[in-house]
Amino acid sequence: MGKKNAVVLFGGQSSEHVVSCMSVINVINHINREIYDLLLIGITEEGHWIKTDSVEAIQDGSWKNGSVSAVLSPDATMKSVILLDGEKTELVRADVVFPVLHGLYGEDGTIQGLLELSGIPYVGCGVLSSAVSMDKLYTKIIVKDLGVRQADYIAVMRHELHDLDPIVKKVEDKFTYPVFVKPSNAGSSKGVSRAEDGKELKEALILAGEHDRKILVEEMIVGREIECAVFGGGNTPVEASGVGEIVAAAEFYDFDAKYYNSESKTVVDPALPEGAAETIRSAAKAIFQAVDGYGLARVDFFVKEDGTVVFNEINTMPGFTAISMYPMLWEHAGVTKEELVNRLLKHAADRSQS
Repeated sequence: MGKKNAVVLFGGQSSEHVVSCMSVINVINHINREIYDLLLIGITEEGHWIKTDSVEAIQDGSWKNGSVSAVLSPDATMKSVILLDGEKTELVRADVVFPVLHGLYGEDGTIQGLLELSGIPYVGCGVLSSAVSMDKLYTKIIVKDLGVRQADYIAVMRHELHDLDPIVKKVEDKFTYPVFVKPSNAGSSKGVSRAEDGKELKEALILAGEHDRKILVEEMIVGREIECAVFGGGNTPVEASGVGEIVAAAEFYDFDAKYYNSESKTVVDPALPEGAAETIRSAAKAIFQAVDGYGLARVDFFVKEDGTVVFNEINTMPGFTAISMYPMLWEHAGVTKEELVNRLLKHAADRSQS
């Protein structure tokens, strides 16, 4: 039996373009080449799909200069990628797609919808679970019915920002400062601010409104930032890894602290109050199943000093960079990066039977 063709997508149009390029190198390097031939496709920030020939081109950024365009056909009878090189056209069959894409247009159900149309199996959550998990407001609505503790919040719509004083009053009537202000539908802490007073709250609302039309103002949870990796779904039982801790170098774990501050640390299997780790693992699986998760997700929590576990967010295409918690947690559990990546590819192929 011959090899399968695996299409690996990276880059993308979101603010997490660079992170995707960092993640995809780890994914590519751990795909079993005895099973899969690879077709690498980078997506520029402008949305141009380009065939890429090597990891080195991704590392140095030269992939953006590629001359061969790529189009994923939505025709389910083709199950192919169309390569366009000048006047030459080539059809390459795709057996599975690994969309290593974070944030908007990668993790929000849009690329998943295209893949559903194409009829090609793909790694990760489907349209519904991707969309609701990317949108913090709708995640909160779903999690509320599970009885899992989460940060209390007020939802604000962008069209309300023309008059900030009533919003500030509403927030101050419900919460004490500081509060966190977040775009509902943006990844990697983009547009997230901590507000210490009414003036900062107004500035934070305006900033968040630049990223999404739905905004959350949340109570501040004082606690340690703990993450849990999840795998499974469909006919595969859902598994949760152990837990890991983020020790942020910045005031909170924003985009720069995540990816560019070497003082930020990740600690696998940290000491937690009694029962907290198991509560997190149980909640992570319940949340993943509640959003109809498939394949993988990283579920993030806070653990307060008294041991109370508070849900923060779920990421349906967690990072695979050298410092990313998702592969680190599974590696600590005895699953190598190569085994993890190839489990995900095999699980993608099982989607139609689930």
